[in-house]
Amino acid sequence: MSVNFGSKRIVVGAHYGLRDWLAQRVTAALIALLTALILVQIIFTSGEIGYDKWASIFSAQWMKALTFATILALTYHVWVGMRDIWMDYIKPIGLRLFLQIFTIVWLLGCAGWAIQVLWRL
Repeated sequence: MSVNFGSKRIVVGAHYGLRDWLAQRVTAALIALLTALILVQIIFTSGEIGYDKWASIFSAQWMKALTFATILALTYHVWVGMRDIWMDYIKPIGLRLFLQIFTIVWLLGCAGWAIQVLWRL
């Protein structure tokens, strides 16, 4: 005689839980920190904001490192959000896979472009 304990669960959706929730909060905090630093530097500098002043904001090595980390954090932040949206709302597996691959390629391209712009300053 076979005895089955418990119920069979069907797990659907993103189901990543605490790890992704925490990743979203940590990356959002890093993005907010960089945004606040840039706003403070813009608000408290005198004169017009031109290329020279904008480039001087990012001239310090620590600012470039923080911006680089924020670009990576932003990329991961967007990936977690978009992946969850695709997994929750797109039911056909082929279309979901296409959208996830497109999102990865698009985000890597955007991150590469942003890093290239940062390295030019």
